[in-house]
Amino acid sequence: MKIISSNHISSLQSQLRYSLALWPLVCAVFLVLVAVPNARAVNNGLARTPPMGWNSWNHYGCGINETIVKQIANTMATNGMKAAGYEYVNLDDCWMATSRTSSGALIADPTKFPDGMAAVAAYVHSLGLKIGLYEDVGTATCQGRPGSYGHYAQDVATYISWGIDYIKMDWCNTSGLDPQTQYTQFEEALTAANAQIDFSICDWGVNDPWLWGPSIGNSWRTTGDIGDNWTSMVNNLESNAAHASYAGPGGWNDPDMLEVGNGGMSAIQDQTHFAMWAMSAAPLIAGNDLVGMSSTTLATLTNANIIAIDQDPLGIQGTIVSDNGSGLQVWSKEVTNGIAVALFNNSSSTSNMTVQWSGIGLSSTQSVSVTNLWS
Repeated sequence: MKIISSNHISSLQSQLRYSLALWPLVCAVFLVLVAVPNARAVNNGLARTPPMGWNSWNHYGCGINETIVKQIANTMATNGMKAAGYEYVNLDDCWMATSRTSSGALIADPTKFPDGMAAVAAYVHSLGLKIGLYEDVGTATCQGRPGSYGHYAQDVATYISWGIDYIKMDWCNTSGLDPQTQYTQFEEALTAANAQIDFSICDWGVNDPWLWGPSIGNSWRTTGDIGDNWTSMVNNLESNAAHASYAGPGGWNDPDMLEVGNGGMSAIQDQTHFAMWAMSAAPLIAGNDLVGMSSTTLATLTNANIIAIDQDPLGIQGTIVSDNGSGLQVWSKEVTNGIAVALFNNSSSTSNMTVQWSGIGLSSTQSVSVTNLWS
């Protein structure tokens, strides 16, 4: 089923009009080729574009182990995902033992990871990929494993010794603590150790992390946890959109991981989910079973045109430029060689949508080229 075909374009001089063939709960993404000036550059040299990778939580929960991680890494390295830009293999909660060592150090769960985390990291690195771990700035993780509170410097030293490239820090079991203070202290431990570790702040939008996150982290969660359903995805998308001005190279608004391929949404809805995360300059962290996924899911996750919108070096987050109040939205995102435009139909019926050139910053007489990035 095609989303949109090029013969629906009725004018390239003054407007982009689609008498959709845009089905309900779908978005089409287009690239309008014009000259765009360069944008800002900030931060610590990491995450100059939104991080891309995979995380274990959405599909496996606590059921992660060494065998699964190696299977995921092997698959990512060989199925086209690595070539498309995915690089992080991230382990979420429950990778660690239920208690620290007598010296206070974290260790991997010896049953799940008998070779230890340094060996797992070395294996992932041998495939040309990077590895990430989950922890929590509180006294315990969300699943009751040892938290990092009181051990920030010690844990950073452990991560460096293992060769860890990415850390996601959650916000469970933090009663009486201030998120900005705790995440800043963890970042100070990273800086003191000269750690080249991508720092993902996961405080679910508590205390407006978009205000302080850019000075200490490479991404910050702007929302609660995503669910594998359309309503949750749209809620996170629209909540995240309010903070577009705070994102840029080195630091990104994070509406949470992708649910593409987990089965709670249709293939068309998965396409929409992926496209709108790309329009949002969000981290593209897959959360599905990479080994057993369908060819349709793989094609969505590796669509080079959509990924290019997310990974554009200008690092500008897309915004809503038109909303009719009934589920029809036009989004626009400046990219290096043009303007990405998404027509997002969140209504319950097929609809006509029109993009006015003035709405995306063009003059009515400007001559442009338009490309449908899905087809």
